[in-house]
Amino acid sequence: MKRLLILLNGLLLLGCSTGQTQQAENGITRPQPELSEAQTELIYQKTKSFPNNTQLSIAIIDGEKVHYIGIIRENDTVFQTENHRKSFEIGSISKVFTSTLLANFVINKQLTLENPIQDIVGFELKTKEPITFKELANHTSGLPRLPPYLDLKLVDLSNPYKNYDEENLKTYLKEQLKLNQAPGEKYEYSNLGAGLLGYLLGEISNSDYQKILEERILSKYEMGSTTTDRSKLKTQLIKGLDNNGIETSNWDLNVLAGAGGILSTVEDMSKFALAHFDQGNPELQLTHQPTFKISDTMQIGLGWHIKKASDGKNEMIWHNGGTGGYTSSMALNLKNRSGIIILSNVSAFHKKMGEIDTLCFALMNTL
Repeated sequence: MKRLLILLNGLLLLGCSTGQTQQAENGITRPQPELSEAQTELIYQKTKSFPNNTQLSIAIIDGEKVHYIGIIRENDTVFQTENHRKSFEIGSISKVFTSTLLANFVINKQLTLENPIQDIVGFELKTKEPITFKELANHTSGLPRLPPYLDLKLVDLSNPYKNYDEENLKTYLKEQLKLNQAPGEKYEYSNLGAGLLGYLLGEISNSDYQKILEERILSKYEMGSTTTDRSKLKTQLIKGLDNNGIETSNWDLNVLAGAGGILSTVEDMSKFALAHFDQGNPELQLTHQPTFKISDTMQIGLGWHIKKASDGKNEMIWHNGGTGGYTSSMALNLKNRSGIIILSNVSAFHKKMGEIDTLCFALMNTL
């Protein structure tokens, strides 16, 4: 088989090319009462080519109402299933939570967005150019996507971040750090930057990323089924699938957990989504504010990408994620108080993984 090397949002992935997956039959006998025929047909059309044992857990948010639909492909047929309380890796959507932690620190006057990280790290970086916390959160720090240690020749490709620990990160910052451009000049997506942000916020708190996540976000929004620690999962973990539909390893993000280490359920993610509609929530409102213009149709706030709709009027905040066994997508229209969340065990190196984003945006257009 031909080997494929793919980079999704900076996450190194390895897969094998395969032949066409047989398209599944539609075993969804009728739509749920809350879902339209059009929404159900979209879900079927965008999932019928994935491998057997694929699951999608979908939340459709309309105002204060959340409707769940679970999809599973078995024996070349797509059926409905109940999986809104089952856990998936959310991949890079974790960056939204890391940036929300930063907003919390700012609101509580522990930091400003413009504080240089050099004032916090406690040792000299191998660059004299100040890098701000805002630049870590909006991918304008100049840091590369990944540090050299995560070269494909050096890592376990089934769990590439597992052995990248605090010592590796500090060595990189002290001895190897080289910016691709001056901070603040250009948007360049960086898992390293987001992971470093999560690590530094833990250091400021004399704690770690998981603990501050629990204390400042998960407890506040009653997200009891969300964690970076698989041993703490309270719900069934849906196994991730590789490109051939075979169960694959979960990923351990270690010191870079803030870049993509969270596991969650679509029910928990819906609680977080609904909180974003509260204009009286200062930390979440701060994450929505544009901090850098990427293009005429895309800006970035803190973590969130701010995407202009095709009509040029409506905007949505959006992020996706991908790991070796999972793909996710989340979009919210703050003005209309609507949103779509999709968690899946579709591998991020599956050739049709882009259908998860396509489905997310198509369902948004039905609201």
